[in-house]
Amino acid sequence: MSRTNPYETQLDRNPANYAPLTPLLFLDWAADVYPDRVAVIDGERRFTWRETRSRCRRLASALARRGIGAGDTVAVMLSNTTEMVEAHFGVPMTGAVLNALNTRLDAEAIAFMLGHGEAKVLITDREFSATIGAALAKASARPVVIDVDDPAYAGPGERLGDKDYEALLAEGEAGYARTEPADEWQAIALNYTSGTTGNPKGVVYHHRGAYLNAIGNILTWGMPRHSVYLWTLPMFHCNGWCFPWTVAANAGTNVCLRRVEAGPIFDLIRRHKVTHYCGAPIVHSMLANAPAEMRAGIDHKVAAMVAAAPPPASMIEGMERMGFDLTHVYGLTEVYGPATVCAKQDEWASLDIGRRAERNGRQGVRYLLQDGMTVIDPKTMREVPADGETMGEIMFRGNITMKGYLKNPQATAEAFAGGWFHTGDLAVLQPDGYVKIKDRAKDIIISGGENISSVEVEEVLYRHPAVLAAGVVAQPDPKWGETPCAFVELKPDARVTEAELIAHCRAHLAHFKAPKKIVLGPLPKTSTGKIQKFVLREQAKSASAIDT
Repeated sequence: MSRTNPYETQLDRNPANYAPLTPLLFLDWAADVYPDRVAVIDGERRFTWRETRSRCRRLASALARRGIGAGDTVAVMLSNTTEMVEAHFGVPMTGAVLNALNTRLDAEAIAFMLGHGEAKVLITDREFSATIGAALAKASARPVVIDVDDPAYAGPGERLGDKDYEALLAEGEAGYARTEPADEWQAIALNYTSGTTGNPKGVVYHHRGAYLNAIGNILTWGMPRHSVYLWTLPMFHCNGWCFPWTVAANAGTNVCLRRVEAGPIFDLIRRHKVTHYCGAPIVHSMLANAPAEMRAGIDHKVAAMVAAAPPPASMIEGMERMGFDLTHVYGLTEVYGPATVCAKQDEWASLDIGRRAERNGRQGVRYLLQDGMTVIDPKTMREVPADGETMGEIMFRGNITMKGYLKNPQATAEAFAGGWFHTGDLAVLQPDGYVKIKDRAKDIIISGGENISSVEVEEVLYRHPAVLAAGVVAQPDPKWGETPCAFVELKPDARVTEAELIAHCRAHLAHFKAPKKIVLGPLPKTSTGKIQKFVLREQAKSASAIDT
């Protein structure tokens, strides 16, 4: 005989006790509670939270008058400017989906994204008119184009649209009532993966995940109220790791930055007392290796968050010596950016800087609001033993995971096989439960039947005082099948030979792990500072063909 559950009877959801989670709530909270606090600093432009909400509502209202609503896509090709902050609220206020385009991509890739995402409106900065103009010429259908003419930008570029962004806002109503998501599972953003092989995949975020990861950033980083956040991280990258929404929830200040250069970064940190910023390892290395006079005068605490490739110990040590408090996170586009953190333990403070850097260089543990993350054998779908040796694949599951890939059910099913999101990153689970990446599955080098972690070789190269950046890939070898080939970018004015670097690696690694060849010169990087290993692999293959 079935029993009625009294807690589920006549206790139903209603408008008084339930609302879908959405990060749009954060803008209203900041504007209602701290209306006169500065929300955005963008060159000479300043906007309070009251003004920012008004501008976002005007944007939403103007878009809605053009028929934009649920299920529609609004693409933006913007730098880290006021307009990009506003798009993260104004576009989803209509019920539409925000597609932030990578400003470093070529016209063909942009044209594909505009077509695949079926963008109805494109908001684009004049700086990118050459790429956008060529992309629109290739696109199957032309969206409505809105031009942004940033007063801080004086470079080349032309207007491509029929309307200027500020004129668009003037059409809208400051009192526009946003369209609430019908369900928190409703899409809020579309982000494309890099697409190094074939067309990129469109990763779809939902309101619930964006809300939770925005809050998770505050909890993970221990951000105090009214933090001052510098936009070194591109907002087109995983929606800036959800920090446009985080800063609103924090009632903080967005300090905008068009280009990532050491001088302007230090100037803004000094001038505006920046408390937090994020970036790939290359950004932090650039700051740690900047001239001492450039870093002078910063006497307040600065918290830095690093992600992308595992940060080398030398970079972590350099940031500590500079007095910046570094937090290491890990994630992918499919999990809204960072979804794990190397949570620091009190006892690490007593370790020497080298051992402390080793602890802080791990990918760590799941974010508080992510349900699950561990290392799993993809064949058995069982968690690997926490022995620091057995390799498996990092997998996630929970609310901070994408809805799936747009119009790609096969890729979605493969990514979610077995009830976990498969990252493709190989790692070990250490005895304390922390995850440590060993490599991407495609980056493991198999030499004479032995597995070589490219990350391990890179970490040794980074210990050399002349090395600024390093990437290690497999190079075909007639005897061993493949061997490590290293590409190294040196610090300014540094001098070292290929033979010296190989000897350095042999002194710290088993000889079969040391690179047989090292190429010196600038490394190809993505717009977020990641080293493009697929480019290096092709260069290594070409070099091997020449050698043979």
